[in-house]
Amino acid sequence: MTASRPAGAGATPAWDLAVRRGRSSARARVARLRAKSWHVGQAALAAGAAWFVASDLLGHPNPFFAPIAAVVSLGTSYGQRLRRVAEVTLGVAIGVLIADLVVICIGSGWWQLTVVVALAMSAALLLDAGVVFVTQAAVQSIVVASLITDPSQALLRWTDALVGGAVALVAATVVPRAPLRQPGLQAARVLEKIAGLLRGAGQGLGDGDVEELLDLLSDARTTDVLIGELTQAAGEGLSVVASSPFRLRHRGAVRQMSELVEPLDLALRNTRVLVRRAAVAAYRRDPVPPGYAVLCADLADLVDRLAEELRGDRHPEELQAELVALAEASSRVERTDELSAEVVLAQLRSIIADLLRITGMGSLEATDAIPPLGRDRP
Repeated sequence: MTASRPAGAGATPAWDLAVRRGRSSARARVARLRAKSWHVGQAALAAGAAWFVASDLLGHPNPFFAPIAAVVSLGTSYGQRLRRVAEVTLGVAIGVLIADLVVICIGSGWWQLTVVVALAMSAALLLDAGVVFVTQAAVQSIVVASLITDPSQALLRWTDALVGGAVALVAATVVPRAPLRQPGLQAARVLEKIAGLLRGAGQGLGDGDVEELLDLLSDARTTDVLIGELTQAAGEGLSVVASSPFRLRHRGAVRQMSELVEPLDLALRNTRVLVRRAAVAAYRRDPVPPGYAVLCADLADLVDRLAEELRGDRHPEELQAELVALAEASSRVERTDELSAEVVLAQLRSIIADLLRITGMGSLEATDAIPPLGRDRP
């Protein structure tokens, strides 16, 4: 008599996959919380400070619009923070003021609420406001007209909104150094991915493993998100130095780091093309000179060192000479008439030109630093 199979045994692979995805999702959530911990703490302190100023210093009873304006104004990103603070603060203040005046004059009810929202949104639009401004004006006017009808507190609530916005404005100028270092760290992650792809492509070209290269190609096609994160990090860094008087001395370094987005994007795109042609060459069994795999490995090592420099908040100018030397080596490598192999070589040289821009070369200067290919073919 054979032993019965445990129930659900056939679903073990699916269960394992679900568990792995759950762990990955949990790690991503924890990482997101860790990355936003400064914003959370800053918003919480700003809310408390806004309440303290409006209640304890100004004597306003129940000034809950002050912490609301402070928290909504700060948000959870550094991008265009000062503009967001101004828009939200004015939007809240206008909405609250209009609602207060309407409730005092004609009371509260469904039709009064209609009038309040129409007036608040119209006033915001007449001020040529953005979407955030108009929305906040409408929302806060609804809160006042529908939930807060005590006339004794009229005309105090809009000043609470101004207090919250003022606290948020002060808080917005106080930022840690982390967002200034984030562009360099994210650029290092992009370089590390490029190095991994180059190293995998070189290994695949050496042993001709089609499955390995196809897996590598699938990985390469998921890398657009890295450039998106780099662009966001660079934008937030620029926003910080533009809005915080305490970080003005970092403006040059942050701007220099933000200029790496374009060459890194190009280098990553060229790497994806290289991996695709390497996979095609392996699939078609096209002969590829062994020197191409060596170039991939050598370039991967240099890219790793570039990443180390950026991660250490250093400018990688000292690696410029080694990249030029590798470019010269690529001009002397064995040639072939196979299209896939020639594309791999061309992409290697394009990646070197992109990386030279990261070391401080201009676009044309980097192109001129790549020697012409030798004409000798088998």
